Order: sequence, then structure tokens, then C-alpha cells
Amino acid sequence: MMLGARTVSGRATLPLLLALGCGGDDGRADDDGPTGATGSATQGDELGGTTSPTEGGSGGPTSGTGSSATLDPSAEGTATSDDPGPTTGDPPPPGSCGDPPVWCPTPTTSWQWQLSEALDTSVDVAMFDVDLFDNDAEQISTLHDQGRVVICYFSAGSHEDWRPDAGEFPPAAIGSPLDGWPGERWLDIRDPTVRTVLAARLDLAADKGCNGVEPDNVDGYSNDSGFPLSPADQLDFNQWLAEQAHQRGLSVGLKNDLDQVEALLPYFDWALNEECMAYDECELLAPFIDAGKAVFHVEYVDTPADGPALAAAVCPDALARSFSTLIKGWDLDAWRIACE
Repeated sequence: MMLGARTVSGRATLPLLLALGCGGDDGRADDDGPTGATGSATQGDELGGTTSPTEGGSGGPTSGTGSSATLDPSAEGTATSDDPGPTTGDPPPPGSCGDPPVWCPTPTTSWQWQLSEALDTSVDVAMFDVDLFDNDAEQISTLHDQGRVVICYFSAGSHEDWRPDAGEFPPAAIGSPLDGWPGERWLDIRDPTVRTVLAARLDLAADKGCNGVEPDNVDGYSNDSGFPLSPADQLDFNQWLAEQAHQRGLSVGLKNDLDQVEALLPYFDWALNEECMAYDECELLAPFIDAGKAVFHVEYVDTPADGPALAAAVCPDALARSFSTLIKGWDLDAWRIACE
């Protein structure tokens, strides 16, 4: 579930060319904070084949591939919830951090988010965010061959009745419908069986070769979920998700849940936000940038024809904040405009 729209084997050992970095107090980020920038948007071809962003902006359309470092995330196998995760004993690869090492993107890292239609692998970016269930290991390997990091999307806080593991969730843990999303209901994130199913999804992500995960709907406590979820329940669940991802060598991003950013910042490697500019709440994401962690940000348009005007309105602010901002359609197909 997105804001107003559907966000519809073997561990990889291929070298990736990335624009990223890490460090910081917890070993995951180290940056002096955002750098000021102004600029406009660059629009690619009709399928969104744009180039990666130029740091700091240039006051107009830009192109290029950005700087890169070589990453060889060689880790095999998967972990159970009681297992510390796959490790090889090798030193952490460049562009990674943590133990086991995970992908730690820095502000302005380029990306593409595509959760519907046939995957367009031609977009020249550092990271692709794709659906965990709709993309097989071969598709993920193809992106790796092109030097891309692959993040795999799944819903962690809602039950989607079309997913192959939908029957594994206990009926008592399936709550109120998500408004506007037929077939989707909130989950009781306190339920141990729910967590067992989600741990299996993380195993699947590792098995397919995903470099990280984007767990969605991790703010049920602030919605009418049908369960008496507290802020403390949500913090416990979100921290558990991050820890489980890291045990499997997976990078993990915090999706929305802006009111808990300060508490969750040490656990998450990056953030993904929808429409903070539309809701005037982007300042809540500043702690990620200040910690040297990327903020992947999207503002939506109803039709591609509306994209250039919205990009002109939001890109200068996005670049000044060092966000990795895209203008996307609600269906999250390949079309995009990147703020560069």
C-alpha cells in the first residue's frame, strides 16, 4: 500500500558498481550533513531511461553516471530468526557496512522504483527497487550483471490476499481493510506467526539475491488497523524487521513512519518516503541525511503530462535537501522523472 496508490536462487556474488558509502557512530553512516544544491529535473525517454544524478545539482538538466566503487557482496546461504546470518569471513566490501556487511547508500544515490509492468532494466541508476514476488532470481541477476543494487519490496504490515503465502497468516491476525485497496488488510504485528511468515519472506529475498528490502506498511499503529497497536508495538516490530534483515546480510529501509524516525534511525540503512513535500513533512527526514544515509523520495502525478510541472516545483527543494527524488505515476511503472 502506498499513499493513495498500490505499491504493487542463491545469494548473489557478482561485483556491482555503485555510487554509495557509509560510516557513522553505529558503523552505518558518517557524513557531515546535507550539501546545499539547486537544480531542476532531467526527464528520460518515455520509459524513464534517465541517467544517475549529479551531486549538488547544476541549475538545469544534467546527465552522467556519477562516481562509483566496486562492491562484491559475496555471502551465501540464508538465516533463520535465531541465526546471526550468512557470513563468509571476508573483510567487508567497499561501499558496505555492518556485520554481516550490507548496502549503505549515501545521500543523492540514484535509483529506480518499478513495481508494475515488465521490468525495464535500461534505466541507468545505482539501485533498482522491485517487487519481491514478481521478480525471479534471473531478473535480479540480470540487474546485478549491469552493476545495479537490487532492493526487494514486500508488505510487512498488511495481508495481501493475492500473495503466494497469504494463507500462512492466522485469520485472527488479519484486521481492518486498507481504505482503497481491495484484498488488503492490516496485520497484527505482535503476532508471532505473522513474524514467522515475514522472516520467511526475508529468507526468500536473500535466496533470490536481493541486496536489501523495502518493507511497506510499517506504521499500522497510526492507522485504523483493527488492533490496539501502540507506538511501542510499532517500534518493537520495526526494530525486529531491521535486525532480521541485517542477520541475512540485507540492507533495509524505513518506509514512511515519520513520527518514529529519531528512534529508528540507528536500525535502518536508508529511508524511503512518499509525498513528504505534498504533506509538508520533509524536515522529519533530515536525521537520515545528517547521518549520511540516503533518503529515496517520491512525489506522484496522475499522468506523465503533469510530471514536468511538478518536477519544476519540487526538485530545487529536493536537491537542496540532498534527497534522491523521483516524480512517478501512481502505478509505479517504469516512467519517471529524476531530480538531478
